[in-house]
Amino acid sequence: MPELPEVEITARRLHEALGGTVIESATAPGINALKTFDPPLSALDGQEVRAVRRIGKHLVVDVADDLHLLCHLMSAGRLQLFDKRAGPRDRTSRLLLRLPDERELRLREFGTRQQAWVKLLRGEQALRQDPAIATLGPEAWPEPPADLAALLAPAGARPLHAVLRDQRVIAGIGRSWVDEILWLAGLSPFKRGDDLEPDEAERLRAAIVAKLGGALEHYEQQVTLPIPDKLPLPLEVHRHEGKPCPRCGTTLEAVHYESYVMAYCPTDQTDGKVLKDRRLSRLLK
Repeated sequence: MPELPEVEITARRLHEALGGTVIESATAPGINALKTFDPPLSALDGQEVRAVRRIGKHLVVDVADDLHLLCHLMSAGRLQLFDKRAGPRDRTSRLLLRLPDERELRLREFGTRQQAWVKLLRGEQALRQDPAIATLGPEAWPEPPADLAALLAPAGARPLHAVLRDQRVIAGIGRSWVDEILWLAGLSPFKRGDDLEPDEAERLRAAIVAKLGGALEHYEQQVTLPIPDKLPLPLEVHRHEGKPCPRCGTTLEAVHYESYVMAYCPTDQTDGKVLKDRRLSRLLK
């Protein structure tokens, strides 16, 4: 799933390429991807793209006439700019914005779940009041909340791995980067959200800044248009179970859930204990 660094680099590259471009026409081949009807998608025709930005894990294309195209890529979506328009055999495009010189901005989705969506909203206030945006917690980057312990405490007994992925608590972190952040901070993924000591909260905040910021620095060097289907994620722990920990050399372990895998270092994060590899895992005794 594209998370804050991946969405941010997408916004930056599209902003650089699209500022001042006039939209010739807009269509939604994946009609169920479009979640609004007023204003109609045709309101974009002939309008100028003013900016592309990120809010949490969402992309926003700001268009003249106070229009805002809000997009959530969900687990398998990509917003990509191409030099040629999609052909009749294209089966992945959910939204098409046709641009001058045969260019085309496409919301594409891979797989069968078909969850990516777009909304066309008029006015910044409407954008900010949309439930997808209004319910977001503070941004995880570039400046996470200074008092991170106070932010996470209301989560109660929920584990950090779940709390940090809750967009209502803090916006932008998902399954890939939470593993990286907790590993860098040296914190167990099952430590309670309301059980952070001051030094642990500071380590966690520093790890959020370092990991998300470092990923963006990496993408700035590696990612050009068109945005690739698979970004070169600079991961050290996530998806690396069975390999040596980059810090201590211990074999990285994992807990497999139905739809994702949580990776961690037993030495650095769980006092040498290995977590049972099943849902609702608990530390082995």
